[in-house]
Amino acid sequence: MFVALVGLVIGLFGLRGDLGRKPPLEVFADMDRQPKLRPAEPNRFFANGSSSQLPVEGAVARSEPLVLADGTEVYPFEGHDANTGGTVNAKGTNYVVTLPIAVDAAVLARGRERYDITCAICHGRAGDGQGVVSTLGVGMSAASLHDASILKMPDGQLYRTIAFGSKEGQGVMKGYKTQLNVADRWAVVAYVRALQYSRLVGPEELKEIYGKEPDSVPAAE
Repeated sequence: MFVALVGLVIGLFGLRGDLGRKPPLEVFADMDRQPKLRPAEPNRFFANGSSSQLPVEGAVARSEPLVLADGTEVYPFEGHDANTGGTVNAKGTNYVVTLPIAVDAAVLARGRERYDITCAICHGRAGDGQGVVSTLGVGMSAASLHDASILKMPDGQLYRTIAFGSKEGQGVMKGYKTQLNVADRWAVVAYVRALQYSRLVGPEELKEIYGKEPDSVPAAE
């Protein structure tokens, strides 16, 4: 009986990998065929009647380049220092020293917005380490961004900390590379430097530098 059953199974289903002109008897479809919408196929679900939809407002194209201060365009897939913040390997570190992008009011406003969303919860809106996480006493204390060790960081090291976390991801702080794209990371670096600068330079010095009373950083819309 057993031999007959084995023979029947082999006869019906064949041996794995056998080739034949007739379609095999399919027991499990393995999702080879599934209901789906093809490009440009009519679709009553959407108001415009099309299956192909434009990206939502505010979506960032992956191929959009970052424009550096010297006008160079760098794409996200390039192994450029503007994307990585510098190199870190067994031979040592070689961080980008200063911001590679031009900094203006719009960049600072964007940096402030992103900082308030992703950083202020721990580091505080003033960068003093007194964010909600620290003040609630949950056993974690965020660093003050005005500490000498952070003031001395090259901009590229600050960028990499934002992207990959403290100590290259081995510290308490984890990275925000998923939440912040390359341009936003540099914008946050610029805003952090502005926060630090506000503690180091008085109003009169700023007036001497800019030739007028300094304006406050514009609030993010």
